[in-house]
Amino acid sequence: MIIAGESSGELYGALLAKALLSRNPGLRIAGVGGERMDSAGVELISVIASSFGLVEAIRTFGKIKKTFKKIVAALTSFAPQVVVLIDYPDFNIPVAREAKKRGIKVLYYVSPQVWAWRIKRVETIGKLVDAMAVILPFEAELYRGTGIPCEFVGHPVMDEIADFKIGTHPIFSFEEEKMGCVPILKSELGLYPDRPVMALMPGSRPHEVQKLLPVMAEAAAAMKERFPGYQFVLPVAPNLSAEALSVMSNSLKEFDLQSLVITDQAVKALLSADVALIASGTATLQAALLGVPMVVLYKLSPFTYFVGKLVVKVSHVALVNILLDKSVRDDSGLRIRELLQGAANKKNIMEELSRLSDSQEYRNAMISQMEKVRAFFLNRNASLRVAEMVERLNKG
Repeated sequence: MIIAGESSGELYGALLAKALLSRNPGLRIAGVGGERMDSAGVELISVIASSFGLVEAIRTFGKIKKTFKKIVAALTSFAPQVVVLIDYPDFNIPVAREAKKRGIKVLYYVSPQVWAWRIKRVETIGKLVDAMAVILPFEAELYRGTGIPCEFVGHPVMDEIADFKIGTHPIFSFEEEKMGCVPILKSELGLYPDRPVMALMPGSRPHEVQKLLPVMAEAAAAMKERFPGYQFVLPVAPNLSAEALSVMSNSLKEFDLQSLVITDQAVKALLSADVALIASGTATLQAALLGVPMVVLYKLSPFTYFVGKLVVKVSHVALVNILLDKSVRDDSGLRIRELLQGAANKKNIMEELSRLSDSQEYRNAMISQMEKVRAFFLNRNASLRVAEMVERLNKG
């Protein structure tokens, strides 16, 4: 059984399901996810109902409670040998307790961000799970004292990139290959191959789209006024709710963004992009692995942000910056620009976009920082390694 709580985790669940089924034909996998996990062969117990933040969580509480009841029932009726829990700790830790009561092996895939806050969760998780698969290089050290087998497996986003193909040819996006394929990718998306592209990625949760897309669209319109050749691509998460799609549609109506393409192919969109505006989250790492200079934005309810500032123990929010701090331990001071809350406005966005467009030296320095992060994830296959961990648990 594979339990994912939001769009990025659902991608990881789908990639894992494919790896498991390729190695174990006939295996039955149940789970909580969305279209990608369904397409990968997972029998869905319920669809994802994610939230983020204190105020935001209240709005989806009813859906989450129903999903939890369905999972608890399925732990008995489906009786899996192994349960894989992907991130989403407030939901998945109680699921781990229910699985443990029934003697079911538990693998936690993608550690909760205990390095940012609630470090005591390491102890709790250690008592409930049989193995940990972590996707950031510095996380394995956090679990060493728990006695649980813990492995840094790489990042599943890199698996998705490595699997990307142009026609029948695999493309690993790094510089020589990327330069040759960009005009083809732009054409496939319906964009002019010889004009620059900006990717807009406002997140997958309704409140993210509602708060971030209007300011992204405003900045994009200003960018087009200053650099008339710019085109725009907006990748849409496959599990985006009807509510989020409606918010997106209304936000875009207010701005005259010519040459805007909406697609469900995020890797292709980022490979085509010269620059990106991205909601803080997994997409920032995806862009960094693909070498796309970006500006990171995020907005929460004022109350959630206030509480977060009191309890979160990191200097940055973007994964690429966190990795530069904790793994690369880079002391150059150069980081991806993060604009949070009121700072996420057109003036600040345009200031950074203009610098990335006008200064090749600054742009190259940013790409060099992202290459340092990319080095940690090369030549790994997270989905395959986690599939092997599942098989070991099943045999044990």
